[in-house]
Amino acid sequence: MMSFHYVIVGAGSAGCTLAHRLTEDPEARVLLLEAGPADDADAIRVPALFGTLFGSDVDWGYELDPQPSYQGSACFPRGRTLGGSSAINLMIYIRGSREDFDGWAAGGATGWDFDSVLPYFVRAEHSSRFTGPPHGTAGPLHVEDRMFTHELSKAWTEAAADWGLDPTEDFNGASQLGSGRYQVTCRRGVRRSAADAYLRPALDRPGLTVRTDAEATRVLVEGGRAVGVEFRADGAVHTVRAEREVLLSGGVVNSPKLLMLSGVGPGGHLRDLGIGVVADLPGVGENLHDHVMVPLVWATRGSTDLLELASPHNMERWRRGLGGPFASNGAEVGGFLSVTGGGTADVQFMGGPTAFVDHGRFSLPLPNFSMQTAVTRPAARGRLRLRSADPSAPPHLDPGYFTERSDLDMTVAGLRASLEIAAREPFARYVKGLALPAGATDTEDLRAHARRRGQSSYHGVGTCAIGAVVDPRLRVHGVAGLRVVDASVMPAIPSGNINAATIMIAERAADLVKAGPR
Repeated sequence: MMSFHYVIVGAGSAGCTLAHRLTEDPEARVLLLEAGPADDADAIRVPALFGTLFGSDVDWGYELDPQPSYQGSACFPRGRTLGGSSAINLMIYIRGSREDFDGWAAGGATGWDFDSVLPYFVRAEHSSRFTGPPHGTAGPLHVEDRMFTHELSKAWTEAAADWGLDPTEDFNGASQLGSGRYQVTCRRGVRRSAADAYLRPALDRPGLTVRTDAEATRVLVEGGRAVGVEFRADGAVHTVRAEREVLLSGGVVNSPKLLMLSGVGPGGHLRDLGIGVVADLPGVGENLHDHVMVPLVWATRGSTDLLELASPHNMERWRRGLGGPFASNGAEVGGFLSVTGGGTADVQFMGGPTAFVDHGRFSLPLPNFSMQTAVTRPAARGRLRLRSADPSAPPHLDPGYFTERSDLDMTVAGLRASLEIAAREPFARYVKGLALPAGATDTEDLRAHARRRGQSSYHGVGTCAIGAVVDPRLRVHGVAGLRVVDASVMPAIPSGNINAATIMIAERAADLVKAGPR
């Protein structure tokens, strides 16, 4: 049986970061297991083609369970390749607000307050524009101004400013509030996933072994300690030993799923499925939540749609490093708004010059512009449960969208603000009419639209939360030698896109792991 110091399960944003940082020690021996294939699909590199990756062999293809308060898209994309979801996401670089992380610490996540985590955001970042605090210029993760911004997106930001959402150059500065162009995790117009940023620079290190197409099925626990991992690869079941620690970085779905398959989770649920209980942890799989985004789509005139610009000429332009429409991430612009009038954002806008409904699976006549509205701190909570003891079976996923009335009220307030912005110049001159929803837009109509056309923002968190499942050092309660390091440990979702915060967690976790199990 092969043996390593550390076995990392999942080569997503967190797993790639851990592999890089732990193998900075030339004596460390690290195995990184990834269930999916290598990230060699051409579409991964092209920002504008992110939607073509949903439902492909680099996506787990998870679906949400039916929900009584939500009839929107059931699609729940999760990356299944080197880089994980950072290989298929929209590449928007947002950290979250000071209040988010101070809230974690106030709830018991000692050491995760904003001042404590900021150095890890800075350590990770390689900013192409910002040179002073609070930004970093020497980290592995390239962050740049997108090489293409459509005229409709520029017009929207001007309209938003005229409406009262002040322009901002930096959503990761002193305040999130305002409107502007999103920065992206790209380098010269090419997606820069965590595999590109962290894993590839470490591949030549003798202490790192990477296995793709290797799906973990169980953590091996002996005498209350995690000692290895069982995984399937090449049509067979293999086991590998971890001399120091097993680190789960499978994400919001796969980390709690693997814990439960290994006997760590709600005891009654595990016994019902015939799984022996190693540690009765009721919090595993609880606290599932996400930003649910709701689109408004305007038919436009006098301009173009990104889909109309998807020409061989523009692809060649991108291949030559000249940017162009294929360098667009779709959600080019947006902003953060306080609909309650406070100093922190309640709503985030994300949009651009094409219709994006049901993750791109619902089409409308061209051309269009869409703007998504998402509540930054949703109150609703759901859960994840195993469907069976078969590791290949997808779990039950119920994020509880709109089960809290406040989330729906806040969403409607954001949608109304979005409608008002679109009526301002210079954006209004391009508007032919509202294509979705078609018809009235009073409060009840907008409520119904939110429930019917909502969709995941790909920001699922919380299913192995600090406090309930892991301690502030990310060690699993009741099982020595086992940590969870990914978005599932977030006790509450940050305001905005979560990839940067996930990488921050792994950066800090690497230091915690290096410090030992104390």
